[in-house]
Amino acid sequence: MTLDEARALDAADPLAPFRARFALPEGVIYLDGNSLGPLPHDARAAVAELTERQWGERLNRGWNEGWIDAPTRIGDKIARLIGAAPGEVIACDSTSVNLYKLIVAALRARPGVLLSEAGNFPTDLHIAEGAVAAVPGAALRVVERDQLAGALDESVSLLLLTHVHYKTAARFDLAAWTAQAHAVGARVLWDLSHSIGAVPIDLNAAGADLAVGCGYKFLNGGPGAPAWLFVAGRHQAALHNPLSGWMGHAAPFDFTDGYAPAPGIRRWLAGTPPIIGLAALEAGVELMLEADPALLAAKSARLFDQLAATADGLGLEVVSPRDPARRGSHIALRHAHAHELCQALIERGVIGDFRTPDILRLGLTPLYLSHEDVARAGMILAEVIARGAWAEPRFATRRAVT
Repeated sequence: MTLDEARALDAADPLAPFRARFALPEGVIYLDGNSLGPLPHDARAAVAELTERQWGERLNRGWNEGWIDAPTRIGDKIARLIGAAPGEVIACDSTSVNLYKLIVAALRARPGVLLSEAGNFPTDLHIAEGAVAAVPGAALRVVERDQLAGALDESVSLLLLTHVHYKTAARFDLAAWTAQAHAVGARVLWDLSHSIGAVPIDLNAAGADLAVGCGYKFLNGGPGAPAWLFVAGRHQAALHNPLSGWMGHAAPFDFTDGYAPAPGIRRWLAGTPPIIGLAALEAGVELMLEADPALLAAKSARLFDQLAATADGLGLEVVSPRDPARRGSHIALRHAHAHELCQALIERGVIGDFRTPDILRLGLTPLYLSHEDVARAGMILAEVIARGAWAEPRFATRRAVT
């Protein structure tokens, strides 16, 4: 695609105005895949308001002026992005902590096998190991993706799946896999970290049971933003948070010794909510709610096809599925020296990320990326490969975060 062709698409793009809502550094094409969304201007303003006026002037009075309700208020806004009902989502803790809470709760309610996919995002499997060890009679079974259907039998109590794979972008059919699990008496816990804000999701239409997701990727809530969890209303009375912290108590300010879980979704709270992080997250969620999901999906598909055509021309293997219904909103390219290639691109202002052992992961976030961005990134990628610029020794140095 030429720059003129890309600019013509941008001129007709109904999502183009969203680009101005983000702080995007000059000279940078941000194709993170997505480990961190960029800063929304509204988040900067929200954090300033919270620190300067609410915290700075109102002090602890802020708790009765909106802070204490932030987890449920933001949860209800997130619910609108994922096809959940009010009172089924709460913003709290990290994805890892929320995974632990829901796995333990589900296995205590129905002991048995926790089934998951080999090659899943590592924290999901790491947390699964620890959570299973905390429940007598529970066991962890991890199989390759193509063996999941055969391993999903009556011994399985809980199926843990990541909806969009963090590396390849391959997407499970949420409704179909939920139905398969229910057919053998199992529940499903979905990790939607690479899905929310990127692909259409309708949890209640699919009959979903449980889900978690982070706030710092496509929701643009900032580094280390609070995560969220979903518990279908039909399960809420029967499942109990194993981290019985005071904010999940039915009456936290009665200060009683014994624990009585709050009714509904609030029982999934544990410690004091991180109010500054929640303020930034809420701004990112509200921004995402303004966008039409159908327009996001259509533009994501166009950006993918645009970059995939460049990759094909360069002889790079496109690992991600070509069918947009079977993938998320990033593209995975295989290269024997993917780390070095990634570093060479970053030096030239194209920021992607590397996933071991040989994947260059490039995010295609339709809310703020333009077709011209992707066209320019493709040209820079072609120049780096043609010149062999990735082979310069300094690009082989690996930092703590890749």
